[in-house]
Order: sequence, then structure tokens, then C-alpha cells
Amino acid sequence: MTVIKLSSGYNIGVPPGSCTLTEHPVPVNNVQHEVVQNRDLPTLAIVSTGGTIASRIDYRTGSVTSQFNAGDILTAIPELAEVARYRTIPLATILSENMTPSIWQELARAVHAEIKNGAQGIIVTHGTDTMAFSAAALSFMLDTPVPVVFVGSQRSADRPSSDNAMNAVCAAAAATSELGEVVVVMHATTNDDTCSIHRGTRVRKMHSSRRDAFRSLGIAPIGEVEYPSRNVSLAKDAVRRGKRTLAIRDKLDPHCALIQFYPGMSPDLLKAYEGYHGLVIAGTGLGHTSTALIPPLKRLIQSGTLVVMTTQCMNGRVCDRVYDTGRDLLDAGVIEGGDMLPEAALVKLMWVLANEPDKTRAGAMMQEDLKGECMRRSAHGL
Repeated sequence: MTVIKLSSGYNIGVPPGSCTLTEHPVPVNNVQHEVVQNRDLPTLAIVSTGGTIASRIDYRTGSVTSQFNAGDILTAIPELAEVARYRTIPLATILSENMTPSIWQELARAVHAEIKNGAQGIIVTHGTDTMAFSAAALSFMLDTPVPVVFVGSQRSADRPSSDNAMNAVCAAAAATSELGEVVVVMHATTNDDTCSIHRGTRVRKMHSSRRDAFRSLGIAPIGEVEYPSRNVSLAKDAVRRGKRTLAIRDKLDPHCALIQFYPGMSPDLLKAYEGYHGLVIAGTGLGHTSTALIPPLKRLIQSGTLVVMTTQCMNGRVCDRVYDTGRDLLDAGVIEGGDMLPEAALVKLMWVLANEPDKTRAGAMMQEDLKGECMRRSAHGL
């Protein structure tokens, strides 16, 4: 199959026998010109980890691969130079399914160093598939006085429907705003008019390919960025710039796991988690598993594993005091996770267990609201 790039920007594949090869040598210029930056604008740091926002089509395979670094992003999106001046840190060049807790730690340290070095905001370019996990991880590891903005794109830069430029510009606007917490900034609708600002511990990717894939769960978005005006509006509950003092606590316990209960799930599957320090379960409804799983869960807990129950539901909270199954889970030692999202609960558990050796205190911390991940009351209609 031969891939042909059309003038519209789309690609088509045709059988090689249908093509006639005509060679027109084109001079190759490998010189990358430095982007002219306005010294009067605020200084932002772009920490690049890869993902679709830093990708283009690989014509050898026809797939999208991560190839750009932070400097390439500046060159590709000149409008960024109107918002701020930038330092670029190419931390990693990976697709987000290859993200690990150790890279989260490197990322937290890089962001901390840039803020300490005077950056007035941080942009983290990241693949969308696991961006919610990474944003939550940095939320727990980092106390930040400035905006730390995760941004990605659903469609690579060489597609005419790419969302990379608008998302990046809106992220830069959010990074120069009065925000003072870790957030995700992505398209609010399928139109190119607004990006939503989502709290890093309350966001989830809800669609595999739409440009407006991200939603805040349990709360409304904490702000929005209008495009092309770059106007930023923040909700009352958004943490403001300067409210927190810069600090980093980057220890994580990787011996934690997240599982989803399903009907007929074999209790034997829990044997795989023997020796784990922490386990998050995405249970049904109010936070349930089958009764068959309760004895092996109790054995895990008695052996030292901290088990936290969350819900598979998009909204609502765990309450294991309503039905007998829930009460039996509580009697076995399972900890209610309130309205925490399962992915946020997992990285919070990694952080709590690494920083609090006392299991009783660690269990109590899992029910405390540390970074907006665990709301006392569910918002009406959410």
C-alpha cells in the first residue's frame, strides 16, 4: 500500500501498481531557526513528554508516532510566541501508555525545578490516554504556587482537523492566568471556540477520538479559555496563584494496583495481588463486589494490603452502609473511597503509602480531601 498526502492534508492509500513514480528532488533544510521571543512577556516552561500533540504520521508504517520535542512545538505553533516566552525541557518522547510512576517522579522534579528557577507557569505536553493519571500524580506530589497545565491533542499536527494548536495556545493562556494548581486544558466542544480547564484530580478521558474527549467528573470544570481571544475565566473554587508555597514530596509506592470488579469475577484473581501494599477496586454502584470476593479481600487486608473501594459509576460516591454486601466489605477492612475517581485513588494510594508508614493513618488519609479529589458532598446534578 502506498500512502499519498493530498493537498487537503488527508492521506489516502492506493495499491502500488496504480502509481507511477516520478522523482522531483527537493532541497532538504535541516536548520531549525530559533523562535523569536518577546522578553516583556511572562516566562513559561514547556516540559515535553510526547504524545499525539508531539507526533506526526510515520509513512513507513502509516501510524502516528511521537517525534517532536518541545522546541518543535514552538516552531509549529507561532501563536504561542504571542502569549509568553518559553524554556523547553524535553523530558521524554513516549506515547502515554508507556508512562510509569518513575517518569511521574521525574516529571514532578522537572516541574519543581522550573518553578524554583522562576517559571511563572508550566505547560506539560502529554498523550491523552493516561493524562488523567499523570495530572493526578503531580497534584499529590507537588504543591505549586503557579499553574501547571497538562495539554495534549486527539489528532496529530499533520491532520487538517488537528486540535493541537488551539489546545496548546489555550494551555499557554491558562498557564499565565491566576490559577495555582495542576489542571488539564483540552477542547470543551467539537468547535474551535473554547477549552475547558479541568482539575487534575477530577478529570477523565471520556471518548477515544473526539476532540472534546475530556470531562470533569463530580464537579464542573474550574475554568475555561475562550479562543481565539485567549480570555481565561476561573470558577470560585479554583485555587489561585500564590495560595500554596512551592514544595515537592515525590515518593511513590509502585506496589499498588487498580482492578475493576465484574460479575463472575473469580476470587482466585486476587491471589495475583498478594504482597501488594495497596489495591484500589472499582466496584459496582455504591461500591460493591460479589460476596465470593470478600474472604480473599479480608485475607489481603490482614496480610497488610490497604484496600480502597471506589465506584465504576461516572458520578456519585461509595456508601457501603446501605446493603449487606457493603457492610461485609467494611467489616473485612475495606476503606470507602468516597467520590474519588479510581485513577485518582490509585495514584493517591501510591503517594500516601510512600509518605505515611502507619497503615491506620494512611487509611484515614485516603478519606481526606488533599487536592480536591475527595469532595465532602457531591455536586447537584453531577
